[in-house]
Amino acid sequence: MRRGALACGLLLVATLAAGCAGETESGGGRDKAALVIAQGGIGDESYNDLALSGFESSTEKHGIEGSPIESADIVAQGEQILRRAATTGFGLVIDLEFSHGEILPTVAAEHPDVRWAILNTEVRGENVLSIMFAEHEGSYLAGALAAMMTTQTGNPKINPAKKIGVIGGTKSVGIDKFVSGYVQGARETDPEVEVLVKYSNTFGDPATGRQLASTMYEQGADIVFQVAGGTGAGVIQEAADAGRYAIGVDTNQDDIAPGHVLTSMVKRSDQAVARTVARFAEGRFTGGETLTLGLSEGGVGLTGFEHTKQDIPEPIRTRIGELREEIVDGRRDVWNVVSQGYPSWLTG
Repeated sequence: MRRGALACGLLLVATLAAGCAGETESGGGRDKAALVIAQGGIGDESYNDLALSGFESSTEKHGIEGSPIESADIVAQGEQILRRAATTGFGLVIDLEFSHGEILPTVAAEHPDVRWAILNTEVRGENVLSIMFAEHEGSYLAGALAAMMTTQTGNPKINPAKKIGVIGGTKSVGIDKFVSGYVQGARETDPEVEVLVKYSNTFGDPATGRQLASTMYEQGADIVFQVAGGTGAGVIQEAADAGRYAIGVDTNQDDIAPGHVLTSMVKRSDQAVARTVARFAEGRFTGGETLTLGLSEGGVGLTGFEHTKQDIPEPIRTRIGELREEIVDGRRDVWNVVSQGYPSWLTG
């Protein structure tokens, strides 16, 4: 999958470069859409792959010509790529890269005929749709589950220490939105549970993820939540090799190491992208709007413990359902570092 997708992305970059030389007209392609792939790239078995699946299915459904755009350095080349996409005939450009939030307002304003959408950050612009996820809500449930599981006895994957962990990609408010929710869920479930926090500083290095996870397991953690894109593949592999648990992220990663992925905190980037393509295809695209997808919208949430249900006592599964309902109906508040800043119990 990785090789085929990369070939497609590189072909598109080449096409963009050729088009840029002789074409400067903006937008207008109501039957053409592009998807800008984020750090970690296609093949991450996580955020990018899930978004791409939604993009491919929705463009096919609506008769839209869809093209992914991938770069070896999507952060440094962000402005160049967005400008090329704007002048290559795409009517819709969906950007998965959080760091492009600073440059997109300028590029979008210069190309008002193009419809733009960006995930994970809010961008102002009459032709820009911002899509946010309530990752902190789903991560709260993951933290609560881990805190309840780490005290279980009679499970060979659980040790006596009341200790769990979380590994983020880069240190940023976007990643710490997951981390804070996880830590809060654990603290409010059992204040005595210690949560180890580390950052890999990369989204595409499974070896680093494996090393960090190994250290956490050696320090006494028995469950590690990975929020590191492709780097997280190493976290999950180490969980299997060490006989412990990992918690997946973004897409359903339960099948990667059956029985060792306790659950996955799914972030439905596929739904977000599909909704955007549908709005564009049906002439319903509205710029200047922010769409938020949380627990109540089905935009985030835990998977159904397909391979671990026998490990999780029924009272714990029931309690997770209760916590979900408390968050959805507003009886339980979950801290959002993006809108509220950093809490005292999580250093910014």
